[in-house]
Amino acid sequence: MEIVRPAITSIGGYVPGEQPQTHDWIKLNTNENPYPASPTVSEAVAAACHRLEVYPDSSATVFREAAAEVYGVDPDWIFPANGSDENLTILMRTFVDPHETITYPYPGYVLYETLGAIQGCKVDPMLYDGSWNLDCRALAKAHEAKLALVPNPNSPSGTLVDKSSYEELLPDRGLLVLDGAYADFADRQEPDEVLTGKFERRVVVTRTLSKSYSLAGLRFGFAIAHPDLIHAMTKVKDSYNCDSLAIAAATAAMKDQAWMLSNRDRIVATRQRAAQAFPELGFAVTPSHANFLWIRHESVPHERIYEELKARKILIRYMKFPLVSWGDTEFDGLRVSIGTDDQIDALLVALKEIL
Repeated sequence: MEIVRPAITSIGGYVPGEQPQTHDWIKLNTNENPYPASPTVSEAVAAACHRLEVYPDSSATVFREAAAEVYGVDPDWIFPANGSDENLTILMRTFVDPHETITYPYPGYVLYETLGAIQGCKVDPMLYDGSWNLDCRALAKAHEAKLALVPNPNSPSGTLVDKSSYEELLPDRGLLVLDGAYADFADRQEPDEVLTGKFERRVVVTRTLSKSYSLAGLRFGFAIAHPDLIHAMTKVKDSYNCDSLAIAAATAAMKDQAWMLSNRDRIVATRQRAAQAFPELGFAVTPSHANFLWIRHESVPHERIYEELKARKILIRYMKFPLVSWGDTEFDGLRVSIGTDDQIDALLVALKEIL
């Protein structure tokens, strides 16, 4: 007797980046922030520990108020979640029936495909061309989908979809989700005008505190959308999806914008320096608006580079995307998270030895 749903049996599941549990590694594989969170975060967590005997505020009111001030919207436009990935899960459960279709740019964040398979809906990726652009055939898939999920900046490329393309990406009878996990590292910020006028009930912007706010270990994200959409999503979420410690920490982090922006600027400066150094070692570098770089070597196999770095206790992400070739038998490459200057220097020294 088959107990597990066929949809679950048939999928491989999302595979996250490696997380070694010792501290003697240089970790440049999961796009974490190399710098600590604001000192106010630990102070807020310590204060919140005195009320763990009661349930948290199920609406995370203090966080919604803090985020609303930063993004220039009313608190009713903010939906807190247990990491940005929970936002994506709730979007699927709220807006997509099993017979409907979702789409996302590919190569991109493949968790979308896993979540779609779990929901039992059809997944029809929009394929990037070799320059990381979406042509008219790809955009046509967005019009036909119930959800078009667009990471902006994209992973693994770090590229941006221009605002002028938003209307072309808007489903005819569904929602455009702008996944802004890395948006704080881009020169152009959301959400402002994309959530107003003709877009206001058709667009959801998602954000996370894992990257720019240095809180990957906390698991806190949020969505920004019209209150009508937020109301529907609230019906689907767990009763207390964000715990008291996470709410306190996230609120403190959101209020300390100066700390976040200072760390962001350091990462962007290191990213620019790394982007200039990799070509000297034979790598092609895709211009990035995120806290990572997508690099490909002209002659040395990417998997070999990854394995030799791992032997030196340096982790980067080796990725391959079988649905595209772009002139290769299989499109693959290396995604390098931007660490500290010392970490990037150690990576460059190791690469010179390997190559």
